[in-house]
Amino acid sequence: QVQLVESGGGLVQPGGSLRLSCTASGSVFMIYTMAWYRQAPGKERELVAQIDTRRSANYADSVKGRFTISRDNAMNTVYLQMNSLKPEDTAVYYCNNAWPSEWFPWGQGTQVTVSS
Repeated sequence: QVQLVESGGGLVQPGGSLRLSCTASGSVFMIYTMAWYRQAPGKERELVAQIDTRRSANYADSVKGRFTISRDNAMNTVYLQMNSLKPEDTAVYYCNNAWPSEWFPWGQGTQVTVSS
């Protein structure tokens, strides 16, 4: 079964940058469209960015132009480069399959806090 481990979160000032990583166990990682999600306190989990097996990416309007998703299939890892961070980006960030019907067990997530 695929296990997901997210890392790279932290406290950053508005305008700053962070790079998140998500490593998946299992050799089938490369066949899935992977995504980053986030959940802010009191809000539902939302999809932030996704990348398919050909590395074609899509983004939520709220992060377009600021976030970049990428993947390294050899390392079973998906990344999220986050630039020009805003306080409203504060959330716990998770990675998973892009399709809800194919979600893997959720990892612990990584906390991103944007505050001065």
